[in-house]
Parts: sequence; C-alpha cells; structure tokens
Amino acid sequence: MADTIDRPRVAVNGREIPAAAIAAEAQHHPAPDAQAAWQAAAEALAVRQLLLDEAERLGVEGSGLTDAEGRALSDEEARIEALLAAQVRTPQADSATALRFYETHRARFQSAPLVEAEHILFAADPDDSLARGLATGDARTAIRRLQAEPEAFAELARRHSACPSKEQGGNLGQIGPGQIVPEFEAALFSLEPGGLYGEPVKTRFGVHVIRAGRREEARQLPFELVEQRIAEYLEEASWRRAVAQYLAILAAQASLEGVEIAAAEGPLVR
Repeated sequence: MADTIDRPRVAVNGREIPAAAIAAEAQHHPAPDAQAAWQAAAEALAVRQLLLDEAERLGVEGSGLTDAEGRALSDEEARIEALLAAQVRTPQADSATALRFYETHRARFQSAPLVEAEHILFAADPDDSLARGLATGDARTAIRRLQAEPEAFAELARRHSACPSKEQGGNLGQIGPGQIVPEFEAALFSLEPGGLYGEPVKTRFGVHVIRAGRREEARQLPFELVEQRIAEYLEEASWRRAVAQYLAILAAQASLEGVEIAAAEGPLVR
C-alpha cells in the first residue's frame, strides 16, 4: 500500500532533502513502524548533508580514499571520511587504561563453558502431531532403556538417530552457549557430567534424547590475551562519542527543518 502520510519538509541550511531520497534511505533503517524508519532515514541524510556542507566550507577533499576492503569511496563518502579524520581526534587507549577496564569488567572476559553432548534424534515434523507423538513415545522408550543400560547409548544412536552424529554414536562434541537451539541447550546445561535428561526434548528438528559428557567451566581469560580487543573497543567507543559531539556542534550552528540531532544520540553516517 502506498505511503499517504503527509511528511514534514526536511531541510539543512535551507537545502531540502527530497522525500523520495528519504524513502529510499528508510530501507536501511529497520524500525518498529514506517514513521520511525522515515525519521531515522531523515536524520541520517540530514547528518550527511551537515557533514558535506562543513567539508565544503573548509575546502576538504577526499580523493583516493578507500574503505576497509580497499574499494574506492564515492566523492561524497571520501569527503566525509576526510572531514571526520581531520576534525575528530580521540586518544589511543594505553595499556593502563585497558587494564582498568579489564579489572572493572572481568566477567566479560571469560571463556564460554563447554559441555560434551550426546543425543539421539527421533525426527518428526513439528506440525505433524501424530508423528510428534510417536517420536516422543520412541524417545521415552529409549530413555527408560538407557536408565537401565547406560552403555547402550551408542548402539541406540546408530540404530535410531536421524542425525549424522549417529555415526559417532550420537556424540556432537563440545557445545557452548548459543551453538544449539534453546530447548536443547537448556536441557544439556542442566545436567551433571554423565547425566541423562529424564524427558524427551522437543525442538524444531524433532524429539531428542540427551546425555551430557565432560564439562569445562568458564575460565577467566588473561589480560594479555584480550588487551588489544579492549583497546580497540575503547577507541571505537571514544570515537563514536566524539563524532556525536561534533555533529551536535554542527547541528547547533545550522538551520534544520523536520529533524533534531541530539548531542548524546546523534545518528552516525552509515
């Protein structure tokens, strides 16, 4: 359905940004509704125009600049990059600064816990209630047998599992958080090493019988291993704050219609 909403005029220093340009830009700004996407696009284009106007005022050129993959930037993109490089300066994060951040946020720098997983998958389409019921019954039968004969797991996996892991007796190897579907993960990580989950676990793939193997708990990563990552994060955050402040200054000096650019939350150029 065509957008029939009467949009306000958007202009920077008297130069109107066409509604068609804003509509085209809106596709790059996911938002809860069309109005929010439109406003985000209008602000992004207003920021772009502010920067281009300032580059023009200062006589900034950006010929020969490339992106991170070595591709030549367009003339406007290059001028914006050159302007920001010249006008926005941020300090490098030294080792002491990175260490303070590490000590304050130690929980962020831990290895993920890992659990070795074994499973038997009884395939069943989630939309097929009959197949789902039969698979659940087969899984319960397998669980009862494994409670009596734990050593039969590999045999049952090779005979019944619909997962390629059946060739390894159902062994999936070590699993970390976020690597498997939530239902499977919750069951697996609730088990002690060697523990068999007492109920069939239903996922979009079918119905699973799950057993946990060896477990490795999260470990604190040494500062030396993450120092460079911390420094890059701090410098990126500092740069973004500095750009937002620079945009706020430009916005305060400009004539804007239809958009507002706040000091703390100014939209950045894509």
